[in-house]
Order: sequence, then structure tokens, then C-alpha cells
Amino acid sequence: MHCAPTPTLTPFLASSVSLIGTGQTSFGEHWDKGLRTLMEEAVHAALEDAPCTELDVDFVVVANMLAERVSAQAHLGAIASSLLPHRPPAIRVEAACASGSVAVHTALSLLESNRAQTVLVLGVEKMTDVRNEEIAAALMGAADSEKESPSGLTFPGIFGLIARRYMEEYGLTREDLSLVSARHHANAASNPFAQFQSPIPARVISESTLVADPLRLLDCSPVSDGAAACLLSTKFEGPVRIAASQVCTDTLSITERPTITSFAATREAAQRAFAEAQISPIDIAHVELHDCFSIAALLSVEDLGFAAPGEGIRRYRERSTAPTFNASGGLKACGHPVGATGVKQINDVAKQLKASGSRWGLAHNFGGAGATCGIHILEYAS
Repeated sequence: MHCAPTPTLTPFLASSVSLIGTGQTSFGEHWDKGLRTLMEEAVHAALEDAPCTELDVDFVVVANMLAERVSAQAHLGAIASSLLPHRPPAIRVEAACASGSVAVHTALSLLESNRAQTVLVLGVEKMTDVRNEEIAAALMGAADSEKESPSGLTFPGIFGLIARRYMEEYGLTREDLSLVSARHHANAASNPFAQFQSPIPARVISESTLVADPLRLLDCSPVSDGAAACLLSTKFEGPVRIAASQVCTDTLSITERPTITSFAATREAAQRAFAEAQISPIDIAHVELHDCFSIAALLSVEDLGFAAPGEGIRRYRERSTAPTFNASGGLKACGHPVGATGVKQINDVAKQLKASGSRWGLAHNFGGAGATCGIHILEYAS
């Protein structure tokens, strides 16, 4: 496993990186909108929220995974740049479902090196215009094409194996998994951008179609369209700053790991992020974590340091409010347009901090079966 070097720790100064604007489309099935339209809507919303103009954007970083295969469109940086009148330089970043967080990490590198003062980060994905079998095959590009794909595995199959092993090790029940999804659907009911805005009882989740034993349909995040954008700046100040940004990687295939019930990249990225921000898990008030499947939420709660191994379900049984987990509904209920997810998570954490007045929040985004993990800690100066 490899991590980028931990950046020099700095206090909250005017020269630190502020999150000055956020915007997104709704997540869902946008059959009447293409990539360009989704990107434009998210960028417009972020600029409307920011204290700068579009001409202040020095650089654009676009996160996307599937556009070539699903939309026959590459070179998304040029499309994003063309949405602004002065055509700033732009690049595309791909790290499977972690593309959004890696794009933010890339933007921060540009800002910290003073190659830019204001960067637009844009995540976008269009997934609903092709058949489910085609999307499933495309998403397997995030797994190992030599060690996992030839066996017929899809990501529900991979996470089904993880869930079964976790049950064997820790005694997790089918009802426990349903409790996780039910909580996130309940949270999404108050999110106007969510793909699913109706609560779903745990009983209904347990009785939904079996997909990859023990996972059922309502354990799985949906196929989604959507875009999210944020503006990061060292020139313009805002009440929310990026206190830590860490990216770690592990083996691509789960067959090469000592355990599949914990993701080493998440553990290491979390440790480094907490060290960079000079805080601990107990300080965090809001968490947006990567719940592509219900079992992934439990692994993430534990790997981030909010529960001991095998104890993540207690956070759901006890209806913990400190920290909140996936108040937006998470990937499970808000939706998962893969390139947009990591950006949207950071936007949601910022909104939650402003609404509650709390100081610290965390966004956790991984790609593949935890092969790439990006973690960002946000600080709100109320």
C-alpha cells in the first residue's frame, strides 16, 4: 500500500485553502440531459454560491470514470473549460469511484504549489443511458481484469463475498445489513438532491431481490446520473477550509490482501488525515462515507476509527448522533454517479457543518474494493 507524503501541517491562515462555493445537480435518471448539460448545471450552481466570478477560475479539474465507454466522450477537461469564457487550463482525473476525491486532492496540489489561486473541481457521470449489464461490465474496470473479472465476478459479487466473510468473523446478521440501508434511506428523505427520497423499512430491504448472497437489491447503491462541483481557493476566503487531504492505495485485487473485512487504504488514509488536521475521530461531527453497499458502510465506520472491528453496527443500532453518518443519504440513497460522488461528499459535509455550527467534518471516498481511498477533513470557522 502506498500513500502520498503527508503535507506540512499549517494552522488556519488566510493563505490556507478555502472551500468557497458548492453546487450539484440532482442525482438520478437524467435521460434528457447529457454530460455537458449536467456539468454546466453544477458549475453554474457552484459559481452562484461563491464570492468570485467565473473569470477568477485559474484551473479546472474534472473527475470521471466511464465517459468513453458509456457516452463515447473523452477529453472532458476541454468540455469543462469551454463552459467558462476565458477557457482556463483543465485536466481529467480518473480513479474509479474515488475519482472525485482524487480530483480534489489534485486541485489542492495546484493551490499549495501556487500554480493556481482558484480551482474549479467538477465530478460528472452519465450512467443510465445503457443497459444494466453494460454498466456492470464497465464498472468492473475498477477491479482486477486478470484476477477477478475472468471468474465472472461483479462488484455486488465481490462485496457479497466480503459481507459473507464479515458475518462469519463477527456474527453480523441479515437484519443488521438492512438496518444500515434503512438508516441511509431515512436520511435521504430530507435531501432534495437525492435519487430516492422516501424511507424504506428494514423489512422491505431484507425481502428485496437477492443479488449476491447475502446482499439484496436494496443493499446496493443505484445506477445514477449527476454532477457536483466545488471551488477551492487561496485567494478568496470562506468559513470552510480543507484541513486535511490524503490519498492511499492498496492492491487492486482482493485476492492479494491478508483480510477482506477491512480496507488498509482507508485505515492508512484516515490515520494520516487525522494527523494532518491534528485532531482525532472524537472531534468529527459529520461524516459522509462510501456506502456503495451496506457492508461497505460498516467496514468504513470501523476503518475510519469510529468503531472497533466488528462493532460498526452498534453505531446504527444505537442511532448514534455523534458523528452523523451519511446525513445526505450516502451513495445508497442519494445516488452514486461515480465520478461525482467524491466531490458531492465534500459539498455535503460543508453544508452540514454550516447548518449545525460544528467545527469538523470528514468525507471518505474509495474506488474499487477499497483499492484507492481519498479522505478530506473540513474545518468550519463559525
